[in-house]
Amino acid sequence: QVQLVESGGGLVQSGGSLRLSCAAPRSIFSIYIMGWFRQAPGKQRELVASISAGDDTNYADSVEGRFNISRDNAKNTVYLQMNSLKPEDAAVYYCSARYVSWTHWGQGTQVTVSP
Repeated sequence: QVQLVESGGGLVQSGGSLRLSCAAPRSIFSIYIMGWFRQAPGKQRELVASISAGDDTNYADSVEGRFNISRDNAKNTVYLQMNSLKPEDAAVYYCSARYVSWTHWGQGTQVTVSP
């Protein structure tokens, strides 16, 4: 069982920032696309951002310009820097890894944004 371990969630005021981290096994991290998803109550899980092994990035329109995904290959860790947070960004954020499909998941970390 592949373990993705997330950290960094919490409570922040609207307009604030948080950085999420996700550590992955090197065997996964070195070749997989890494991504961050989120799921708010009553909503479907959505892809927020992804980054390839070659550092190609993609973002959901709702977070473009506010969030930044990056990876540290020495630490086998992917980060999601979230700036200018809005109440609608509140959700459980999940780290995931994809080779053909998104098959590996972390346990999730809660992000709460107060108005």
